[in-house]
Amino acid sequence: MDLHLAPPHGAGPVRFGMTLDEAVAAVSPWGEPRVRTRPNRVLVTVSAACDHVGVEVLLEEENRVTAVELWWPGEGRETSTRVLLEGVGMLRAADVDVFRTPADEVLGRIAAQGWRVHDADGEAPFVAGLSLGFTRRTSQEVPRRLDGLPVCFTSVLVGGEDYYDFRLPR
Repeated sequence: MDLHLAPPHGAGPVRFGMTLDEAVAAVSPWGEPRVRTRPNRVLVTVSAACDHVGVEVLLEEENRVTAVELWWPGEGRETSTRVLLEGVGMLRAADVDVFRTPADEVLGRIAAQGWRVHDADGEAPFVAGLSLGFTRRTSQEVPRRLDGLPVCFTSVLVGGEDYYDFRLPR
C-alpha cells in the first residue's frame, strides 16, 4: 500500500478540514482507531496503524483535522507500506518514500525545487511553505550518520497551509 503525503491538503485518506467522524471513517479500514480528547493544545487525536505505520490525526481547531503525523514502524517491524511525498509542485521527479530514502536526500530534493528547509539541529527539520515537518529522533537501533543522527526520518507531519509559520525565525 502507498500512503501519499499531499501538503497542504492532507495525508493518505485524511484531508484537512474533515470532522472527527469523517477522520475516524477515513482510517477505520486499517482497524479500530483510538479517539482521545486532550486538555492541551490538541483537542482531539485519532490514532491508527496502517500495516504497522503509525498514523495520528490531529484535530486542533473547531474539531477539524489540522495535521496528520505518520511514524515509521520501528525496530524489528516490517511493512510493505510506502509513505510517499508526491509531486505536488515540489518534487516533479519520482515520488519519494520519506522513510526509506535517506533524510539528507529527501531534504536535498525539496531544496532543489526552491523550498527553504529549516534545519537548525538536524533532528527536526521543517519546510514552512509546504507545511511539512520531519523528525529523526529515536532511541531505537537504526542506521546512523557519523554524527549520530539516524540516516532516515522516523516521523513526518503534514499540516495545513500555515502550520509551521509560527516556527519561522523572526
